[in-house]
Amino acid sequence: MAHAQDHDFFIPANSIWPPLSCVGIGLLVFGFVFSLHPGDFDLHTIVPKLMMGAGALLAAFGVFQWFAKVIGEVRKAGFKKVPVVLDLANRYGMLFFILSEVMFFAAFFAAYFYLSGQNAAWPPLNIEAIDIHLPLINTLLLLSSGATLTYAHHAMVEGLRKEAGFGLLLTWHLGILFLIAQAYEYSHAGFGMGSGVYGSVFYMLTGFHGFHVLLGTCMLIVAHIRLSQGDWTPKNHFYFEAAAWYWHFVDVVWIGLFLFVYVLA
Repeated sequence: MAHAQDHDFFIPANSIWPPLSCVGIGLLVFGFVFSLHPGDFDLHTIVPKLMMGAGALLAAFGVFQWFAKVIGEVRKAGFKKVPVVLDLANRYGMLFFILSEVMFFAAFFAAYFYLSGQNAAWPPLNIEAIDIHLPLINTLLLLSSGATLTYAHHAMVEGLRKEAGFGLLLTWHLGILFLIAQAYEYSHAGFGMGSGVYGSVFYMLTGFHGFHVLLGTCMLIVAHIRLSQGDWTPKNHFYFEAAAWYWHFVDVVWIGLFLFVYVLA
């Protein structure tokens, strides 16, 4: 006889998708490391690229299947009443995840400040700094996206689903415009990741932030689709809130990048 559930926590069934996603992310990371130092590992240059491609596809497929399963479970459970314990667990989980991201970027900012203090000229004299105009446009795009997302969230709380959907639509489109502008910036930069410590720390900081913008944009697109399919209520829409927290975090990190990497460099 099955034991009766005497707690408010949801115990998920066994699933292959979380470990499969981890394997994909591991392949992607190791492929990236190998691509930076192919000679040290005695690998053909195509091997890291194959690892990164296979890892990215495997991770994307695993995450898609994993999240689709989770969304199906919460739809089956319904959004009318969410146990307080479960809601708090979700919120603390997202909070600690964002705090881990803060530590991640803090390490790269610390490296940037340390290296800039150790060099007489920063950026080094052999590197032409990126013009401020495109990063300024990107700053306006992200700040505007924060405003449109706040509008969407307030609309969701008020039960105005159409207005919330419009705010989400604007937000993730602004995120895509940011990524296009950053890709244009990279394609016209006069230096690369191999251009000394400045190139390395510049691309690690801005590149990882761009990756976070990409991830946040995907989260907002999913939120927009789920909203259009009737998910959530004005009181229970945690995924919406979590995506908003993450996006505002990305905005704050960019402000730091804009000030210290572009303006005060």
